[in-house]
Amino acid sequence: MGSARRRVVITGVGLISPLGSTKESLWEALSQGQSGVGPLTVLPPDTLPIPFAAEADQFDGKISDFGPLEKDRKKAIRKGLKVMCRECLMGVASAQLALADSGLDANRADPVRTGITFGADYMLTVPDEFTEGIRECLDPEGHFEFSRWAPEGLPKMSPLWLLKYLPNMPASHLAIYNDLRGPNNSLTLREAAANAAVGEAFQTILRGSADAMLAGATGTRLHPMKMVHALQQEELAGGNGDPARASRPFDRDRTGMVLGEGAGTIVLEELSAAEARGATILGEIVASATSSAVGRKMIAHRRQAMANVLRAVLQSADLKPEQLGHLHAHGLSTRSCDAEEAQAIDEVFGPRAEPLPVAAAKSNFGNLGAGGGMIELAASLLALKHDRLFPLLNYETPDPGCPMAAVARADTPPGESFINLNVTPQGQAAAVLVRRFEA
Repeated sequence: MGSARRRVVITGVGLISPLGSTKESLWEALSQGQSGVGPLTVLPPDTLPIPFAAEADQFDGKISDFGPLEKDRKKAIRKGLKVMCRECLMGVASAQLALADSGLDANRADPVRTGITFGADYMLTVPDEFTEGIRECLDPEGHFEFSRWAPEGLPKMSPLWLLKYLPNMPASHLAIYNDLRGPNNSLTLREAAANAAVGEAFQTILRGSADAMLAGATGTRLHPMKMVHALQQEELAGGNGDPARASRPFDRDRTGMVLGEGAGTIVLEELSAAEARGATILGEIVASATSSAVGRKMIAHRRQAMANVLRAVLQSADLKPEQLGHLHAHGLSTRSCDAEEAQAIDEVFGPRAEPLPVAAAKSNFGNLGAGGGMIELAASLLALKHDRLFPLLNYETPDPGCPMAAVARADTPPGESFINLNVTPQGQAAAVLVRRFEA
């Protein structure tokens, strides 16, 4: 668009995390080296061989968790709570908190020019939803008779149960509750969903299809079936040691990821619209990129996908590698993904004269699924605000297989810009480049 290119700024942040539900609690925990990982309580002890998790235990899903709401909206949301699973609850709450933080609603934004892009994990019904129906189909010996399910079991289930578990529901609820009639989309890209959602919202405003967008993501790995899937397919931290030391991205002695839950949302606005209403500007989105790299037999090439998006956002932002302030890495804490990510970082930023500082908030709260990328983006935004980075928790022994410069000191400058990077086990990577706002 040349000189007429629109600028997209961040004017609000809302989050639900294992480190609290406010920007202040998140920053305090990160800067003080506190962990959100603790004993697993969402399942009975010894149900699964996972002793710890990162639970958003300050979030109860009650209307008080949704921030300040005017009377009619509070009534509508309270009525809708019964048709939201925990992921939907966290996602909607984070977005309502972001709207309140931005002041956008109070300034009566044009609903036709305001939209939503929201990311999510795949959502699964919890087994309790089927209990009453299954019980109805048991024979006298307690065996399940499938032939009875349709006529006798299914009618025992709530007719609205499926609405709880559709990944497009956070965006749908938010559009209805807030009368947002602009572009609306939902993305299910696992851990890459957050940055992909931000990127799509950014592009939507750039091309003039909206003046304001909610960009968010919600996720959980703390679900009975999802945890079984993770045990079967992924590298999980084990042992019975201190839970706070379990997540250790890029450290030589890492043993795997920690499972968690969370959600985050940011409010994006076209610059002149934000300035016209006197909004507080937290940062500016300047580039986004996605990449999928998969080889024969669907083997993921995560290193290639991450290198692709790192190069792409730098090129789109017209930024040289040595000009970037810091990178917020995916930092999964698994043997394989951390090595591939560090190699991708070295491939793109290795020639710098000064090593690129690498942060990874997953060291504080583990893998929150689709919601993690949003909270990580918020963490780096806060680092720009406070003009210092937060150390990588539990990074004690550098791994020769992970050539990168982990943030080790709390007084490390964040620079004027950062890239937020995430990747999925399937080789889908997404990144956004954010810079400190300058008028």
